[in-house]
Amino acid sequence: MSALLRLLRTGAPAAACLRLGTSAGTGPRRAMALYHTEERGQPCSQNYRLFFKDVTGHYISPFHDIPLKVNSKEILSCGEVIHVKILGILALIDEGETDWKLIAINVNDPEASKFHDIDDVEKFKPGYLEATLNWFRLYKVPDGKPENQFAFNGEFKTREQWPTGNLVLSLHLKWKPLQCNKINPDISCTNLQISDSPFRCTQEEARSLVELVLSSPNKESNEEEQVWHFLGK
Repeated sequence: MSALLRLLRTGAPAAACLRLGTSAGTGPRRAMALYHTEERGQPCSQNYRLFFKDVTGHYISPFHDIPLKVNSKEILSCGEVIHVKILGILALIDEGETDWKLIAINVNDPEASKFHDIDDVEKFKPGYLEATLNWFRLYKVPDGKPENQFAFNGEFKTREQWPTGNLVLSLHLKWKPLQCNKINPDISCTNLQISDSPFRCTQEEARSLVELVLSSPNKESNEEEQVWHFLGK
C-alpha cells in the first residue's frame, strides 16, 4: 500500500473517501504544493492514467493510475495529495483478497475539529458510513461480478479496536521488500524512488514508459465510454 493511502473513488457517494482532519494549517498545503500531475489517456476509460511529477518536472511514480479523491465538502483535483488523519478502517474482501479501506479526514476540512474517530462520522454525518459500505459492496456488480464481501460483518473498526497506525506501518513494511522483489517474482517492481532497489529506473526509462500511454486526454464527453448503471434495492 502506498503512502497515499489509496481510497477508491470513481463516482461513489461522498462517504466512500471521507477524509477529515485534526487542524487546519499551512504546512501540509506547502508540502503538497511540491507535486504536479500529468494526465494521459481518455478519462473514464481503462487507459486513463495520472502521473506524479516533482517541481523540476521529473516523474516520481509513473506506474499507477490514481483514482479521484473527495472529502465531505469539495471535490479535489485528480491526483491531489493531502494531509489526513485516519479515523478508522473497513476490511473489504475484494475477489477473495483483503483490501483495507482507511477512513480519514482532510486536516484542512472546515469541520475537521469535530472528527476524532470513526464514531464521529456517524454522529455528525449520519448515513455516510452506510453509503460507503453499499458502494464498496456493489461497485463491481455492473461489470458482471458478484457483490464484494467484508470481514467483521462489514463493521467499521475504530482506532481503539484496530490501531490504524500499526496497520499502516505493517503494510508499509510488507511493501518495502516487495520493491526489491523479495516476495513475488511475478510482480513488476520497477520504481524511481527506492534507492536500494535493484529495479530502480532512470528518468529516461520512466519517461519512455509514460510515453507508451496516449499523450493528451480528450476532455470532451464520450457517451460510448460513460455508462450509467442503476441497481435496484
